[in-house]
Amino acid sequence: MKLLRELPLGTRVVVRYRIEGGFTDALGDLVARNDVSCTIETRRGPVVVAFDAVALAKPVPPPPVRKSGGGPPPVL
Repeated sequence: MKLLRELPLGTRVVVRYRIEGGFTDALGDLVARNDVSCTIETRRGPVVVAFDAVALAKPVPPPPVRKSGGGPPPVL
């Protein structure tokens, strides 16, 4: 896929790719690539995706900032 070959490493991407029995997605930072595949660093670890298995790919914005749940309880 041309886009994954051209995006700068470090770009956050979502990639839909073929697996046995259907498709799956990888969401994370594009951290490496070679002539036949790219590596996306996801929350669960690195995922290597062969370019010929890619169905869709696009850059995505950074993850939202998590709100801390440790604040004081609301006053009733």
